[in-house]
Amino acid sequence: MPILTTHVGSLPRGDELAQLLLARDHGQEVEAEHFEAVVQAAIDEAVRKQAEAGVDIMSDGELGKVGYATYITERLEGFGGHVDRTPAKDLAPFPELRKKLAAIMGAQEFVRAACIGPVKLRTLEPCLADIRRFQSALQRHGQGRRGFMNAASPGLVTAFQPNQHYPTHEAYLADLVQAMQPEYEAIAAAGLDLQLDCPDLAMSAHTGYQNLGEAEFIERVWQNVEALNAATRNIPAERLRMHICWGNYEGPHHCDIALEKIIDAVLAARPATILFEAANPRHEHEWEIWRAAKLPEEKILAPGLIDSCSNYVEHPELIRQRIERFTSFVGEDRVVASTDCGFGTFANYGKIDPAITWMKLAALREGADRAMRRAA
Repeated sequence: MPILTTHVGSLPRGDELAQLLLARDHGQEVEAEHFEAVVQAAIDEAVRKQAEAGVDIMSDGELGKVGYATYITERLEGFGGHVDRTPAKDLAPFPELRKKLAAIMGAQEFVRAACIGPVKLRTLEPCLADIRRFQSALQRHGQGRRGFMNAASPGLVTAFQPNQHYPTHEAYLADLVQAMQPEYEAIAAAGLDLQLDCPDLAMSAHTGYQNLGEAEFIERVWQNVEALNAATRNIPAERLRMHICWGNYEGPHHCDIALEKIIDAVLAARPATILFEAANPRHEHEWEIWRAAKLPEEKILAPGLIDSCSNYVEHPELIRQRIERFTSFVGEDRVVASTDCGFGTFANYGKIDPAITWMKLAALREGADRAMRRAA
């Protein structure tokens, strides 16, 4: 049985597409037919290139969205204004580093809205359009491969769109469960795997929830997992993926919460497939935590085996070695080779050269093939 490859979801957006997405995000008028043509062409190209790179479980690249966490404001009611970004706790003491990173990765030009009223579904049409475009691209260029589509988890929404309306975090989550559930179920009903993006379970300890103490943060993690489980209760667990990460940026990351403090909550979430960081210098060692954990038999591990913050192209032998760490304790059939994070989490933001994205994904495939040959 081959070792499958995938990635976390987002892929680089071209300049024209990025500018259109940002214009729409800022409320500017964008000609609908032109936007549709640009997005569909970008998704077609992304699916074709994923197939060429040997990706088995592919995405639409989130190319119809301005970002993985903030796109929901065009789909849900209850959001408005703009909240200035608070520097991540590990970057706050290093203003010169923040300037350098902004020069390399680009400015975060997207709108960071707040929750200012009751949250409810406004329209499902953008989700249905994403599905339609992706299915069309898969039929033409996907070579029969599986597809998955990303969606923000309820907890992620609270971490990026701070609560300025509800009396409690739990009340905010409860309405988000109801508002996001139709999107989740539409993706699954279309025959695609649903990936819930959940950096709120790790990264948010030093970003969106950094005002909480550790014990308070862990309590919030459990609340967010409970909300995720409620929102996906009608979707089989084997059709669900979840991604946890500590932030897709090059920084010291010395304020990251340790995996062992949140792993019980992560394993309590319904999705069968767990995608997580396992390649960057701050989290590669945590494969031992996964080995020591009491992993339910239905869980599939999709460790990040290539770094999404570096333009180094990992050698296939290194990828093979990293794969074998995980297959040594769960077997080849319960490991999917993946990436640490996305390659284009927001429009006009990211460090990886687009051409190198495809080189990295091709190296991932070669590393998985080498691991498979050694296991035969």
